Amino acid sequence: MTDETTAAPKNQPSEYRAEHIQVLGQREAVRRRPGMYIGSTDQHGIHHLVYEIVNNSVDEAMAGACTKILVVLNEDDSVTVIDNGRGIPVDKHPVTGLSALETVLTTLHAGAKFGGKTYQVSGGLHGVGASVVNSLSRSLVVTVRRGGQFHRMEFRQGVPKVPITVVTPAPDDIAAAFWNELGGEDVTGTAITFRPDESIFSTIHCEFDTICERLREMAYLNKGLWIQIVDKRNDREMSFCFEGGITSFVRNLNRNREVHNRQPAYYQKQVNSTQVEVALQYNDGFSELVFSFANCINTQDGGTHLTGFRSALTRVLNDYAQKSKLVKEGDPNVTGEDAREGLTAVVSVRLPEPQFEGQTKGKLGNADVKGQVESATAEGLALYLEEHPDDARRIIDKCLTVARAREAARKARDLIIRKSALDAATLPGKLADCSDKDPSRCELFVVEGDSAGGSAKQGRDRRFQAILPLRGKILNVEKAPPDKMIAHEEIRTIITALGAGLDEDFDPGKLRYHRIILMTDADVDGAHIRTLLLTFFFRHMPQLISQGHLYVGQPPLYRIKAGGDTHWLYSDQEKDTTVKEIKTKKYEIQRYKGLGEMSAEQLWETTMNPQSRTLLSVNVEDAAKADQVFQMLMGSEVPPRKAFIQAHAKSVKNLDV
Repeated sequence: MTDETTAAPKNQPSEYRAEHIQVLGQREAVRRRPGMYIGSTDQHGIHHLVYEIVNNSVDEAMAGACTKILVVLNEDDSVTVIDNGRGIPVDKHPVTGLSALETVLTTLHAGAKFGGKTYQVSGGLHGVGASVVNSLSRSLVVTVRRGGQFHRMEFRQGVPKVPITVVTPAPDDIAAAFWNELGGEDVTGTAITFRPDESIFSTIHCEFDTICERLREMAYLNKGLWIQIVDKRNDREMSFCFEGGITSFVRNLNRNREVHNRQPAYYQKQVNSTQVEVALQYNDGFSELVFSFANCINTQDGGTHLTGFRSALTRVLNDYAQKSKLVKEGDPNVTGEDAREGLTAVVSVRLPEPQFEGQTKGKLGNADVKGQVESATAEGLALYLEEHPDDARRIIDKCLTVARAREAARKARDLIIRKSALDAATLPGKLADCSDKDPSRCELFVVEGDSAGGSAKQGRDRRFQAILPLRGKILNVEKAPPDKMIAHEEIRTIITALGAGLDEDFDPGKLRYHRIILMTDADVDGAHIRTLLLTFFFRHMPQLISQGHLYVGQPPLYRIKAGGDTHWLYSDQEKDTTVKEIKTKKYEIQRYKGLGEMSAEQLWETTMNPQSRTLLSVNVEDAAKADQVFQMLMGSEVPPRKAFIQAHAKSVKNLDV
């Protein structure tokens, strides 16, 4: 028992002395704070480990030393990456005293990409990729073929376990078979097999399709580079090699669209020490799809190269339109938004010293690159328009049509924003708002139908939960121009309720709710409504998704009441399993076809209560793949959608129609 007269005050801080300062070793720092190096410890982080190793092989390809890369997803969830590059050096490093191979795999900021002598351009610039993968792996085995010999070293959780040794590969050694197939004792290369550490990652399972899309990008960005992925877990494989490079990339992105310039515009230019390569093509869609890369790294958040491209694109189109008298004197210029609607483009730069934001390299920061890309685009795109006058006219006509539609949409949008700014009471009448005004604590349920909306309004926690019921299905924005979209009442209601604007004017800082939850019926119509909403948010408020604000609620399909127990079940499989477990008892099964069949208390208990509900977070792993899926499912072209439905119809279950 503590003597109250001598006890320290409850809030008094503990002593703080020099011995309390903890100094972590490099390996311990990575394992303690993996998010600093790979972003997260979920499946996204696992994929990032694969990309770090593959990027090293691609750097060899960019240096002209590698023509083939093999990625193997092994049955035990380990991953093997093999290339025919120069092979990591195995001789003694003059500073560390260790072999260069061990130095690269155990020392942060150690690599051949700092001085610019070995690699003129590269994606791995911080010298931490391979060593981070090693530290976060339960086991890692590296084999280097140099001088006709096989050098092997093994690690456990980043610690060397078997020193570098010259070995004779086993008959079934996949790396040896890969190199031998290329022929000759002079073949060199590196093979790394790693198995992520389960004590760090929530899952160590790599998704074949996700890895495939990344490898496909790499092949597009490196003309003639052959990349193969083999999935031993499911006995499948894919190979990629594109002689057309990023032009083939753009054609593939637009393969199911009607295009305005049949031959993609392509230009490549060396500006000082930076190589700029761009391919672009216009389609009949209403969204912009531009991918930017720096040294083959997908800069998902853009950067100076993307800014330079966009700036020059608008200026070149306006200059050409005026020079060719495609616009009347005194008419307003095409804006950046007009120039980018329906645009599909790939912007790739290669430079010696790129400045990325963070190890995950989401954004390029080199200030001089903006001007370099502007210069290359001003020259290359202008030349293309001069050489392809028919395509140029179709592009300008599209931009002018877009400008007229966008002006009509802007007036309607400004009216909504102006009303909201002048009078807070103009929030939609059907919106049942919450009392808390802190957006970080508030959530908005977008609910299908007035009936379900009524139950949700009665069952919600009014302090932080707002309810917005929608009537019927919203407009399919994939097939609608901006003016028609903004004229749709339900879409205007959503825009006004969120309070953050739309498209270029969207400001996440003005969001009235930081969790937007789509709550639709668990049937075909509900799935369609949810898809229409997802299409709208993906096309016109993508920041909701990228910043983690968008969720999908999961209402139950069944309620089984057995004695005093109630079971809420979300699939036929769960129902069948539960029935087997309670088969000796009397029970009642209720199948819910819609949210409106549930009472307010049931809806709260199953779908709205933060303590018991299940929410699916909406995120985009691959923007190109997501764009293609939305375009295929919601676009104007029927054959691709029909083929998709026919291919997947037999695998669809649990549809009660």
